[in-house]
Amino acid sequence: MRQMVAQFGANRPGLAVALLLGVGMVVGVGGGLAMTAGLRAQVSNQQAQMESTRRDAQREINALAARLGELQAEANRLNALGVRLTRIGQLQDGEFNFDKPVGVGGAGPVQDMPKAELDAGLSKLKRQFAASGEQLSVLESLLFNRQLDMNSVPSREPIANSYITSGFGGRADPFNGGRANHKGIDFEADVGDPVLAVADGVVSYSGVRSGYGNVVEVDHGNGYVTRYAHNSRLTRTVGQLVRAGQEIAKAGSTGRSTGAHVHFEVWENGRVVDPRNFLAQESPLKLKG
Repeated sequence: MRQMVAQFGANRPGLAVALLLGVGMVVGVGGGLAMTAGLRAQVSNQQAQMESTRRDAQREINALAARLGELQAEANRLNALGVRLTRIGQLQDGEFNFDKPVGVGGAGPVQDMPKAELDAGLSKLKRQFAASGEQLSVLESLLFNRQLDMNSVPSREPIANSYITSGFGGRADPFNGGRANHKGIDFEADVGDPVLAVADGVVSYSGVRSGYGNVVEVDHGNGYVTRYAHNSRLTRTVGQLVRAGQEIAKAGSTGRSTGAHVHFEVWENGRVVDPRNFLAQESPLKLKG
């Protein structure tokens, strides 16, 4: 066989060389195709691993986003609660701004935070939010109860944008001269101005009293009763529930009066007292326990 190949090569050397080159090319192409297929398989495997890693990372991000959403919702709840407490406590505008970011700072260097540390920080923050929410809820309940107490105390003025024209106690009688005891305080008013309840309560009297003209009396509970006199018209009847700031009459000059005004009295446990002792109490935080 070898002799035949050698003889073929000796007789036709050009054809033998071409044949050898062809065989080499076939072997080379076959090897290249095998290598390419291997590289493609390797790339495909790497892509699959990268896709799996991406999916795992996205699941972690989604989990963190869910926890972030919970914390944001809790922060919004606490902010809303803080706004309510500010309103109940009648704090000044701007004293607490819940939309203003808190200033922070610090020097470097900054390092990557491990996921375990981030998870622990989020869990701690959630616990802090929960504890703060419970404390603020208790505070809201206390302030609300004090607000209810305040609403039953004569702590407002019976007419808006007015001023006192005559005080409580001894004064010169405007009709006969001489000394007289004034049981309330008088507020300047025009006929028809709305007379306002100074606290929550129930109308206990609505009618005419000697010297007082048209009168409304409101029982606020806890021993407090307020009287509003010299009205031109009464707009509430006995038994009606009234809230602080609601209209109960129209100002006038009925009864023993020299002109339109609102005569206002406060009775505490059956004894008339100076209304000025109550008018300054505008906040439940100022109410002494």
